[in-house]
Amino acid sequence: MGIATDIILLVLTAFFCGLLMQRLRQPLILGYILAGVILGPHTGGLTISDAHDIELLAEIGVGLLLFALGLEFSHKDLKPVKWIALAGTPLQIGLSVTLGIGIGQLMGWDLKTSVWFGALISLSSTMVILKTLMNQGWLGTLSSKVMIGMLIVQDLAVVPMLIILPLMNDPAAGMVQLGHAAIKAALFLLGMFVLGAKLLPWLMRRIAKIGSRELFLLAIIAIGLGIGYATYLIGLSFAFGAFIAGMVLNESDYGHQALSDIIPLRDVFGLLFFASVGMLLDPRFMVDHFATILLLVLLVSVGKGLIFATISWMFRYGNVIPIAVGLGLFQIGEFSFVLARIGLSSKSVNTDFYNLVLTTAVLTMILTPVISAQTSRLYSLKKRWFQKEQLESLNFPDKGFDHHVVIAGGGRVGMQIATTLHRLSIPFVIIELDQRRIEQAKNAGFAVVYGDASHEIVLEAASMHKAALLVVTIPGIVESQTIVAHAQRLNGRIEVVARISDPDFFEVFSELNVTDLVYPELEAGLEMARQVLLALHIPVTEIQRQTEALRQEYFTSRMSQSKPYQTLSQFRSAEQQFDLEWVTVGEGSALIDRTIGEAEIRKKTGVSVVGVLREDQLEPNPGPQFRFQEKDLVAVIGSSEARDAFQAKFFPGARLSAEPAA
Repeated sequence: MGIATDIILLVLTAFFCGLLMQRLRQPLILGYILAGVILGPHTGGLTISDAHDIELLAEIGVGLLLFALGLEFSHKDLKPVKWIALAGTPLQIGLSVTLGIGIGQLMGWDLKTSVWFGALISLSSTMVILKTLMNQGWLGTLSSKVMIGMLIVQDLAVVPMLIILPLMNDPAAGMVQLGHAAIKAALFLLGMFVLGAKLLPWLMRRIAKIGSRELFLLAIIAIGLGIGYATYLIGLSFAFGAFIAGMVLNESDYGHQALSDIIPLRDVFGLLFFASVGMLLDPRFMVDHFATILLLVLLVSVGKGLIFATISWMFRYGNVIPIAVGLGLFQIGEFSFVLARIGLSSKSVNTDFYNLVLTTAVLTMILTPVISAQTSRLYSLKKRWFQKEQLESLNFPDKGFDHHVVIAGGGRVGMQIATTLHRLSIPFVIIELDQRRIEQAKNAGFAVVYGDASHEIVLEAASMHKAALLVVTIPGIVESQTIVAHAQRLNGRIEVVARISDPDFFEVFSELNVTDLVYPELEAGLEMARQVLLALHIPVTEIQRQTEALRQEYFTSRMSQSKPYQTLSQFRSAEQQFDLEWVTVGEGSALIDRTIGEAEIRKKTGVSVVGVLREDQLEPNPGPQFRFQEKDLVAVIGSSEARDAFQAKFFPGARLSAEPAA
């Protein structure tokens, strides 16, 4: 089966290695890299037949990750960090190259090899740090935006490095090619943001109208990888092109759907990337050169970490941001592999140097999740060393929050809840990670925290310790369970209302002492049943009895609802008994040209007329002098018996409706 067998072996091995890392409370990335080491060509035993094919597939993973990143981040997200990205990153690259030259001289290498080493270590890993930020829930912090901004400029810097490094002996030719690359990049960006910003949304609208989910997914993949490949053909970075395509598509109405569809594919190909990194690791070479590799890892990690931290401080990013950036971007990046191969093929470096750099790079990648996680530990010191970095928060009151509602998830459900609370003047804060939803909440004037609600840092930013209620609108069981557990750790008295996506998880939430659960599929099913029964002319009171009985049976069979919920159900039932219903004053009706007082409606039937719709104009609460006309739509309220009496006396043969007739 060839490459199919290789992929199957990788997925199976990565699954078990991922389970192992999960049990050890380590990032899954390490499990994927371990799977690559186990199946790599250097360890013997069960081995991948062609590691190069996996590396080629891994490049798709890099492109999809950058494409997904572009879908998550618009150009607005990069504005707060544009100066450190555009000016600080070139400075960081220059200082890192200088560091590499110094390390090379310390190791006894010649100047050209030292320059190559400096260039190789100047790049950090976009793939590793983004996956680490996602796992740690740091996307949304200002430090993560600083890192992403610098990584994007680093990826752009790969293009001139690919041109200049092999041509160090012929600078004139290199400058000509560099000029051509700059022109190509400028034309590409101009075309994408001027033409692509109009063409891609138009194309996605046309695809969406077809109504095929498969075709929509294929269109997303074609746009991301196709534009990436186009940039590769003109001599630019494949991953850079995919990122720009994502940013442009993010501005369309279909950006959020595109992101949700592409994530599973991104994660699978991302697995292949980290496995391919593990395959590069030669344990024998590492053992033979252990002292040298350990020294290089130490010097590069500490040196680059200090450079990043210092530059962050120079651009006036205080608090914990320099520490977070330094501990996050110290590793050697995946594009260094590409540069190293170019150096080997052009005979600028030898095989031993190539293996030395590769092994050092892989080890720094492996260390990244572990080292970066220490930033969270520093957060937990409760400002003993430094104050917390504030997550991005919008529309917060000056006095903060107290006895408020925390809404985890600002999607359609979360926004409906927020709108209701806003109308009732109940304080609340939304926690959301999607930038488009952040903008919607911001424009509505709602308080919102940008971050992942499954992490304590984000919950603390929403003042969870002072909150009265947590509302979890996120459907995922793992995320919901984590959010509730962290919230209860911060606030032992917090009440929780959660959304549940599968009835099999009732017991899980019951163990977490969740106050109330909402199962959207059940509510939708009950509403559809109500509409079906209405169409079959079943009496409204009987419909209410049946649907409410179904709801009570469903919940009672799985977990006991709280007493307030049961009381609310009784209110709902009572409300239906006195439901508002409409009737048309038709030809021959006894109400035509009579007033409410003359007809003695309330005295003779027991219902109350609460509104009359006449020629699209509503007359609310009409008085006893109000005179009916033909074609009036009359809204009445009362018990089922009173409504039956009203119908029998004034509208025999007519049917009351829960909604006004068209």
